[in-house]
Amino acid sequence: MKRNLSKTLLSVVTLSVFLVSCQDNKKKEPVQAEEPVSHNLPLDSATFGGTIDNKKVSLYTISNNKGMHAQLTNYGARVASLIVPDKEGNPVDVVIGMSSVEDYKNSTEAYFGATIGRYGNRLAQGKFTLNGQEYSVPLNNGENALHGGIKGFQDVVWEVVSADENSIVFSYLSPDMEEGFPGNLDVKVRYTLTDDNELKIDYEATTDKTTVINLTNHAFFNLNGEGSGDILNHRLQIYADRFIPVNESLIPTGELAPVEGTPFDFQQPKTIGQDIETENQQLEYGRGYDHTYVLSGKEGNGMTHAATAWGNQSGIVMDVYTEEPGMQLYSGNFMEGKNEMKTGSTDDFRTAFCLETQHFPDSPNQPDFPSTVLEPGDTYSTSTTYQFSTE
Repeated sequence: MKRNLSKTLLSVVTLSVFLVSCQDNKKKEPVQAEEPVSHNLPLDSATFGGTIDNKKVSLYTISNNKGMHAQLTNYGARVASLIVPDKEGNPVDVVIGMSSVEDYKNSTEAYFGATIGRYGNRLAQGKFTLNGQEYSVPLNNGENALHGGIKGFQDVVWEVVSADENSIVFSYLSPDMEEGFPGNLDVKVRYTLTDDNELKIDYEATTDKTTVINLTNHAFFNLNGEGSGDILNHRLQIYADRFIPVNESLIPTGELAPVEGTPFDFQQPKTIGQDIETENQQLEYGRGYDHTYVLSGKEGNGMTHAATAWGNQSGIVMDVYTEEPGMQLYSGNFMEGKNEMKTGSTDDFRTAFCLETQHFPDSPNQPDFPSTVLEPGDTYSTSTTYQFSTE
């Protein structure tokens, strides 16, 4: 977790808004869901939105000048579609998602494309202790709390602070003791599409009480496109020589185990499916890959190069860069084909995978793990970039 003064980011955002205003000689209004766009995009703003908790939910589109487009919604500050040119220059939607906010609300999978918080991944028995006081988060994953409890950040309506052609900033004030977490937590998430074909996600948060925080994004990727089948023939390389073993309820044992000689070794590229059916207790616990990798610190783009994934049909390559110490690989083991996606396909078993950059699971209960404590006066600030190319 990186802590720095919030003034710097605020100044950058303020300067960006000022420059856009000067170009138009008036303040630029945020991109509206109803605004028509010239691109043939998979989601229709006129039919996507609705009202949740008496708040308006809308669809927003950002683009770069290289043929990338992202459609996002303030419901869960989530990515609903991400259009990337394939090796032939054809547009491919590499993030699976749903056609309307009602579909998201009623889905059996709560996390498609969403911002995850206050605490991504699992907290053992939903409990943690700060300054001698024990806190409890509602259990929603067997005997544990997952991704912030029953109503995490994926299930709230965020405000749009600012938006322009290539970026959008969502904001949410999580009140003190929401889902059992102490402190009024003021969170901002900025999505940017750069002309280097990057989807950059910047997170920032402050609190008025000591708390814990672990934000991530839960995009479900299929680099061959939504509805193209399973992801087992995607090649994947993870720049990590250790991973975090878990117990039967997927809580870390506290060990940082070497990947070498195990099915978890992605130090050299291999398909996701190559070893996924290997007889292995950790794979049995997760029904496949559902584990955090301890990133090696390999540098790239001024951050840690976490992973590279290749779509075997599309030729799309995705590189993941982050400032976080870990990354969760999830191979879609709990996808059951119960939800209709925006292409009309269903979320069948292992038809998408996730690369969730984050601090380690259950860190507040694991003294040897990097701290996820945020103090008043400090600023939680971290960035992750998904960069796309072809080969």
